Amino acid sequence: MNILRFSDLCAQGKARGQRVFIRADLNVPQNDAGQITEDTRIRASIPCIQMALDAGAAVMVTSHLGRPTEGEFKPEDSLAPVAARLGELLGREVPLRSNWVDGVQVQPGQLVLLENCRLNKGEKKNNPELAKKMAALCDIFVHDAFGAAHRAEASTYGIAQYAKVACAGPLLSAEIDAISKALANPRRPLVAIVAGSKVSTKLTILQSLAKNVDQLIVGGGIANTFMLAAGLKIGKSLAEADLVDQARAVIKAMKARGAEVPIPTDVVVAKTFSADAPATIKAATDVADDDLILDIGPQTAARLAEQLKAAGTIVWNGPVGVFEFDAFAKGTETIARAIAQSSAFSIAGGGDTLAAIAKYGIEKDVGYISTGGGAFLEILEGKQLPAFEILEKRAQG
Repeated sequence: MNILRFSDLCAQGKARGQRVFIRADLNVPQNDAGQITEDTRIRASIPCIQMALDAGAAVMVTSHLGRPTEGEFKPEDSLAPVAARLGELLGREVPLRSNWVDGVQVQPGQLVLLENCRLNKGEKKNNPELAKKMAALCDIFVHDAFGAAHRAEASTYGIAQYAKVACAGPLLSAEIDAISKALANPRRPLVAIVAGSKVSTKLTILQSLAKNVDQLIVGGGIANTFMLAAGLKIGKSLAEADLVDQARAVIKAMKARGAEVPIPTDVVVAKTFSADAPATIKAATDVADDDLILDIGPQTAARLAEQLKAAGTIVWNGPVGVFEFDAFAKGTETIARAIAQSSAFSIAGGGDTLAAIAKYGIEKDVGYISTGGGAFLEILEGKQLPAFEILEKRAQG
């Protein structure tokens, strides 16, 4: 993907003395007291901000936070807690500026955080007047928010249209490189794991991947629907019977290419959906009418683990069982450890996937962990993200 990179501009000395506007993703979870409970996204934004400061730029950073009503400020929508945490991480005070659209005072070597960009009227609908005002604030626009790359908003798309220079920050660049490595030029075999409760939310992803991957591992409620498609009984397990034909079509499309969707041969079942429900391992052909399938069985997990260890590239989205309950977590743990041990290039994304990676402590063994949930899924669907499209367009002049 041909885009301009902020790191190259800095290396060439082109950011010195320039006004740099960074669109980051600082949308972090907070508790009722307004305290940040998990700061991964803030920490991930630091390299870009530090790069701009080291280059001698006048630095402005903004982000969305939550879903505020445009034009209506409420204290819980403020980036104030983010400014405080940024200051701690950078070891400097980070002033927070409100009502910044019509002008910001910032000198080279200085850093300011601009209040929640979704408070600006016209942000979500990518209002051209708002985008032009934002673009006028800077000499260089840096998109470093992969989590918002699938949205064409004023602070993600419009500003990139009108800014003098528009480029990708280090976080966005790393996402582009990882995605290209995994999907555009993969080392074979390419194995994708797509799991979750519903086929309907990931059907287009499954259809898109079926054209490209060598093995498509399905898990969770999605696997139950595929088991139905393969003629197996699933008891009272979560599934979407109306999508069985689509599941069959995915299996057929894979088979036509000499690829496969491995169907579980054994499963872990319970009579109720609860953490303390007794877990029973059964052959996939022996599921009773009152059984709930809550995980893949050890035989299936071992077979999939062997395939993952032999893979060239692995794309992982979703745990294969109810991993939050220890009795039904073994399938996901086996998959996670196989990915960690594999010599394949692996890319993982999605909230539950990141939680599983953290639970089993394999962060350092995954090739690339994507920070954008919705954006990551849209990439897997084969969609062109608005942020990538406008940055490519601007790179062509």
